[in-house]
Amino acid sequence: MRVLLIEDDRALGTAIRDQIAADGHSVDWMSRLDEAGDAFVSAAYDLVLLDLMLPDGLGIPFLKALRARGNATPVIILTALDQVSDRISGLNAGADDYMVKPFDLDELSARIGSVARRYTGNPNPIVTLGPLEIDLAARSVRLNGRPVVLTAREWVLFEAFVQRPGQLLSKTQLEERLYSFDQEVDSNAIEVHVSRLRKKLGAQVIETERGLGYRLGRQ
Repeated sequence: MRVLLIEDDRALGTAIRDQIAADGHSVDWMSRLDEAGDAFVSAAYDLVLLDLMLPDGLGIPFLKALRARGNATPVIILTALDQVSDRISGLNAGADDYMVKPFDLDELSARIGSVARRYTGNPNPIVTLGPLEIDLAARSVRLNGRPVVLTAREWVLFEAFVQRPGQLLSKTQLEERLYSFDQEVDSNAIEVHVSRLRKKLGAQVIETERGLGYRLGRQ
């Protein structure tokens, strides 16, 4: 996924960024709400991680404004505010989850996956596609019962197709899912990743619509 992290604590922000980048997601990290607002203009995000106490304002009004504009991007609040009233306020403002600092980074990864599955309309973490069994929670794939090892980026790319069966995804959409603003993207990066997935999972696992993009193959 492409994730927008809004957090002004440098140490925590670095730890979160490194954690979700290691999971294979691309991360754009902003420390101010005005920067986050500009980022929404420039990119489409799959998830937002939102601190509530930022240098230029509070996260709750930002979230309410986001929802008022009809933006349904999943939002997980990350905050030190731990009162029940704070949680209620955040969830009522439109947050999908609420985590109190300090939290375990592996738990954050799990919650990100859980929220993402709900938004794709398939809360069941197990998906079967012909000879493939995909565990979205464990981030694992089996082909004819045998485990297949995917790199972090190969997994994120494959997950994008699994979560959108039948949907055509353009090269630009896939690049945005894999790479953040500050990363250079090789012109053939997507083609290379797709080729590697086909070698590992089967030639028909991803179909090419020449000049348009890619979609999950019919198994």
